Amino acid sequence: MQVRETAIPGVLIIEPRVLRDARGFFVETYHADRYAAAGIGDAFVQDNHSRSQRGTLRGLHWQWRRPQGKLVRAVEGEIFDVAVDLRPESPTFGRWVGVTLSADDFRQLYVPPGLAHGFYVTSANAQVEYKCTDVYDPEGEQGMRWDDPDLAIAWPLSEPPILSARDQRHPSMRELFPDRLTP
Repeated sequence: MQVRETAIPGVLIIEPRVLRDARGFFVETYHADRYAAAGIGDAFVQDNHSRSQRGTLRGLHWQWRRPQGKLVRAVEGEIFDVAVDLRPESPTFGRWVGVTLSADDFRQLYVPPGLAHGFYVTSANAQVEYKCTDVYDPEGEQGMRWDDPDLAIAWPLSEPPILSARDQRHPSMRELFPDRLTP
């Protein structure tokens, strides 16, 4: 397994070792000791799985009462996965990183607690699985506009995204964190 750091401290790209032969492949998608040695020592307590069609954009979401770290992977198709740093004391507050994850390359993204997360489906369909370090708390969930000009995320859009009604109504970063952004 290879682990690469990103421009945001704690956000890691994991490239598991894939054993391929004429029968297919084998990949170890998680091993607590190996991930802890790579800097991901959190205990995962919930797994989530979603399926979406091309053009779907889910996010940007985070939990403020029970912050969740997430270990994300695509098990079908391809997504552009995004993490936005919202940790108050972080020198990279308000910055984002984006990584393509696909079922073909088995790459994973670790998003630590305190960051917003979202993804855009670039293939015909995508199934995404992610492990969480805390349980979902509907009363502590928050969202932010996917197209916020202060974030300027370079989503690889081929058409306007398909959004949930909730994701269409999220506030901007400036509305959420007025003290952190200057006009």
